[in-house]
Amino acid sequence: MAPTLFTRRILSLLAIVGSSLTSSADTLSLKLRSQVEVAPGADRYHTVTKASLWDMTKTAVILCDMWDDHYCRNSAKRVAELAPRMNEVVKAARAAGALIIHCPSGCMPYYADTPQRKLGQSAPKLGTIIPLEGWCHLDSTRESEMPVKMDTPCDDVDDPRPRIRFYTRQIETLEIAEGDAICESIEPFFLLKQRDIENVLIMGVHTNMCVLGRPFGIRQLVRQGVNVALVRDMTDTMYNPIEPPFVNHFTGNDLIVSHIERHWCPTVTSGEILDDGITFRFPADTRPHLVIVAAEEEYKTEETLPPFALAELGRHFKISVVYGDPEVPTHLPGARLIREADVILLSVRRRNLPKDQLDLFRDHLAAGKSLVGIRTASHPFHQRDKAPPEGLDEWRDFDETILGGHYTGHHGGGIATFAKIAAGADHSILSGITTDEFPTHGSLYQNTPLPENSHVLMTGRAEGIALHEPVAWTHTAPGGGRVFYTSLGHPADFEIPAFRTLLRNAIHWAADEPTLVPPKP
Repeated sequence: MAPTLFTRRILSLLAIVGSSLTSSADTLSLKLRSQVEVAPGADRYHTVTKASLWDMTKTAVILCDMWDDHYCRNSAKRVAELAPRMNEVVKAARAAGALIIHCPSGCMPYYADTPQRKLGQSAPKLGTIIPLEGWCHLDSTRESEMPVKMDTPCDDVDDPRPRIRFYTRQIETLEIAEGDAICESIEPFFLLKQRDIENVLIMGVHTNMCVLGRPFGIRQLVRQGVNVALVRDMTDTMYNPIEPPFVNHFTGNDLIVSHIERHWCPTVTSGEILDDGITFRFPADTRPHLVIVAAEEEYKTEETLPPFALAELGRHFKISVVYGDPEVPTHLPGARLIREADVILLSVRRRNLPKDQLDLFRDHLAAGKSLVGIRTASHPFHQRDKAPPEGLDEWRDFDETILGGHYTGHHGGGIATFAKIAAGADHSILSGITTDEFPTHGSLYQNTPLPENSHVLMTGRAEGIALHEPVAWTHTAPGGGRVFYTSLGHPADFEIPAFRTLLRNAIHWAADEPTLVPPKP
């Protein structure tokens, strides 16, 4: 029996903990994650990590606006959920020598007579080459528009409260210790300068507002030359799924983190600071993790799959993308994201990869995890008649053993093609798809005959050719994971409602999700 999604996550977590790095008492080993553009102007990004050692005696931790209440009840609830884990992170950083700066903006009267508040006010007001700003708005010279709308940012559904101040102090869960500072506005910057602090770990709320825009936030610190990293699992975004891009609240949070990684600073996780390998997830964040791997040049799936996934799956899935390297086709920058996947959406064509990268796919499937393949995924990891170049690996029987396919080629282009539900096929993947034949695009792939343990869901035909071909089917991988494949996937297919429904349903099925969630109209 294949392991459940929950069991697979636990096993993955144990593997991470077992391989975590240990930092010395005052030095922290971090994996700084950032996103770099695949090619200039591509607006697609590789996710890359860089190992770094931070001297904690030259590091500050800034806690942004972790208030005791908020007009948005859901936001206040998530702050309360974050706080226990955040407190452990703060204690570990403090013990290693970092300066802890609490910044509950607007709450200074509550702390007026405390030594921590007095420390926060004690640093001399030094001049700066770049003037300090009272609020740092979006900077169009270095960042794109924010990826989520914030006109109605509170995601409370019932009985919304007025947008007024409900907080009086920082949430009590976060301990304020001797030697900590309590600040607001530009005060933290002067403390950093007074103590020759070079590095800042910033956490708190809200990522798309105060964490970026406050005078002590990411934009200001980066402009002033401070080495900043966002603790990405110790933050939350003000985003309401009723607003564009109409995705899950936590997907909205992911989009803001990606925005920061692309334009402002790298990110880390609380598990790197605590050395326990754990990445915090909110209790309500039950999204399966879909990792798209797009590395082919014929069908432009690096352009079609990400927007498809955001529109069709963003309300229910965590979505990451691994792109091929246009300069080095045998390399997948960011391939380590595959370790985190519950489902891989594969669109790769004839790429020999280094063994360690190809092993990520082998390990995923051996663990009983799921895979959805489209179009050229039937020949992803080998050349037609050539052995792999030295130093690279291949997976020649991937089509047969994993997909349950039998790809031998394709009919010529320029011939009209069509698809329809196979006779007698009855499967949840077919829910909502017309029973009528519909036109498709691109040449018809030849896969007849399929192995007996592959279950055909749809067939296709090319005009003037008698033999019909299977174009969508399910299979079970040797490790027990669910597999779906379709030979459709031409760019124009993504304009066909039946194809979009087929692919969306298949990904839900692969993730063992009982409810198929329709996209926002």
